[in-house]
Amino acid sequence: MIVLDASVLIAHLEASDAHHDRALALLIDAADQPLGISPLTLAEVLVGPARSGKLDAAQAAIRELEIATIALSDDAPTRLATLRAKTRLGLPECCVLLAAGTTEAHVATFDDRLASSATELGLTIRG
Repeated sequence: MIVLDASVLIAHLEASDAHHDRALALLIDAADQPLGISPLTLAEVLVGPARSGKLDAAQAAIRELEIATIALSDDAPTRLATLRAKTRLGLPECCVLLAAGTTEAHVATFDDRLASSATELGLTIRG
């Protein structure tokens, strides 16, 4: 499984994004693997489309990718707090790390700080 960071999906959904072509290539390359996302990451991705009146189109594009939502477990608050303290990343990025760690997945991101922290935690980066 590959857990997606918001940077990848936002770039995929927005053709004018500087990373759009890179996101498209990553998703095509990962077509034979299941994709996952944390609920908080998905919410972060949907903020822009909600603001611009394109929420339905964004949700349809995400459904086409067949991205599974990785639920937060009961111990998520403690695990997220620990990740945030250790990495100094924001909670959205920590949700990506938690989802990837929970499912033993690779992380797809264009965020250098997130990629560095993921590598330090022993996770494999795609991006």
